[in-house]
Amino acid sequence: MIAHTPPNQNAVSRRPRIVSVGTANPPRRYTQDEIIELFGETDKRITRFFKSHHIKTRHLYLPDPVNGKIPNESNQDLSDRHMNGALELGPIAIENCLKPLGLSPEDIDYLCCISSTGFLCPGITAHLTKNMGFRDNVHRFDILGMGCNAGLNGMRPITGLTHANSGKLGLMLCVEICSAAYVYNKSLVTAVVNSLFGDGVAAALIRDDQSDDWQRGPQILDFESYIITDAIGTMRFELEGSKQSFFLDRDIPYVLGNHVENPINRLLGRNNLKLRDINHWVVHSGGRKVIDAIKYNLGLTNHDMRHTLSVLKNYGNLSSGAFLFSYNELRREGVIREGDLGVAITMGPGASIETALLSWKS
Repeated sequence: MIAHTPPNQNAVSRRPRIVSVGTANPPRRYTQDEIIELFGETDKRITRFFKSHHIKTRHLYLPDPVNGKIPNESNQDLSDRHMNGALELGPIAIENCLKPLGLSPEDIDYLCCISSTGFLCPGITAHLTKNMGFRDNVHRFDILGMGCNAGLNGMRPITGLTHANSGKLGLMLCVEICSAAYVYNKSLVTAVVNSLFGDGVAAALIRDDQSDDWQRGPQILDFESYIITDAIGTMRFELEGSKQSFFLDRDIPYVLGNHVENPINRLLGRNNLKLRDINHWVVHSGGRKVIDAIKYNLGLTNHDMRHTLSVLKNYGNLSSGAFLFSYNELRREGVIREGDLGVAITMGPGASIETALLSWKS
């Protein structure tokens, strides 16, 4: 792993870099009103969650309506959706990530797949190796059950491996078919979940190569984790009949907000930086209250969080890959300059906060 040592901003150092990101979503995009209509929901206590202005549309895999309504689905139906979605969107995101660099799956040395919305054995890495032509000796690992913070959890070992093996290619894929974990049971807690999450996949290619300059992407300088074990039950799967239903505690925005300064202060302090030194914020689109709590406690503005807010508005909460969607929004904006610094933040079950320090320097 990369050691926790403050980087010398004046020295040329070799650090792993995010050199490409590719994303993919289901072809069908739904408005919140369309989802209410498909499920035939009339309870105003439930529909009010769908009518909040911070989410307008989401890409979802939903079954074809029967008599105008979504049919009840079995566990097998949901499991099949997770598998089929992973094998449909995963290759698209990977191609969108690799093709601009003239690379293919057989060039990849390390493959990490992340998901919290379904369980497969063998895992997604095995299925993609077979279906996409990754080498039979690709070093692979699957990360399951870590939730929305897992993207940075997975990036950390990939970064360590590429840093220790210069020139090797590491690919991380976040696969979240959140609709495969939907349960419709008239519960207000379930309604919050069903109104929030969308389906999406994001791939990131990481390489430690001095030939890559700042315009290719940011160096990954450091990581800092923080787990709030007293809040371990605030985000969890629990059994609802025969199905796994995701539970979100109403206080989770305040729990995360009240603790986010801890890892940020450690990350920046260790690297001799202040909040004012950070040019770009790449933050998980956890929900409007979560975003507001992060903003308030770090003193950030809507402008600082504009990419996160945009992803939430157009895609919903995409779980582990959401911060990479935000990163792509930042990259496409064309405002990054040489020497800029960025911080990535993801939050999820545990309760956990993950952070990373990014630098656009040559």
